[in-house]
Amino acid sequence: MSSLAYFLAKDTVDHFNTVIKPLVYLSIFYFFINARSSLADNYIALLFLLYCVTGIAYASAIFFDQVISPSCCFDSYSNPASDCDSLKILAILCNPKWALVAFVIANPERYSGVWLITRCGRLLKNGYDLHDWKFCITVLIITGLVSRVIAFFSMLIFQKK
Repeated sequence: MSSLAYFLAKDTVDHFNTVIKPLVYLSIFYFFINARSSLADNYIALLFLLYCVTGIAYASAIFFDQVISPSCCFDSYSNPASDCDSLKILAILCNPKWALVAFVIANPERYSGVWLITRCGRLLKNGYDLHDWKFCITVLIITGLVSRVIAFFSMLIFQKK
């Protein structure tokens, strides 16, 4: 069997979980909060965050023992608070940051009047650009694609399945 066909088949089968998990999560969570962003915006952000995370998990599962791979994946991305330059770069590239920015930017969508001006002013003051929502989603998609390419070539190099 072709290695590419094997990898694409496993990835394609996993897409079912990638599509369903955000729906299950939002069906439980979304209606308990007073969300100002639409259900579709939240679903898209969660969908591509999960797509990105599964790609990183593929690559880390090949590099590390499968038992420690998920914890290594999340721990290295979730704690960038350090003076180290490499961790600052990692903080810029990390997927939770871009997912958080996408959620925060989508939130003022349903505000009106003074609330909208106040909320948008606060976001701009904190360094958020309200026009970066598509950019955040694109970063998540590209990270998911790049990590899958890295996982595929790592699978070939290390001859793991």
